[in-house]
Amino acid sequence: MQGETRNLSSSGVLFQSDAEVEIGESIEYHITLPAAGGSQNPIRLRCMGKVLRHNETNVAATLERYEFLRSAEAS
Repeated sequence: MQGETRNLSSSGVLFQSDAEVEIGESIEYHITLPAAGGSQNPIRLRCMGKVLRHNETNVAATLERYEFLRSAEAS
């Protein structure tokens, strides 16, 4: 499944997706951020959380844990 991040904070994420998810469901999602100053590589995160709410186009989920991914792990 793919989606587009609409809003990101230290406690959660809102993303656009047509995924069928249940409130309370544990999910893993990956976020790619633009390269930091001086770097050519984007920053990739693997995040774990739970679905808080959803509608036809958006999903809101908590951000309970995350880890940075190296380029080889991001595939």
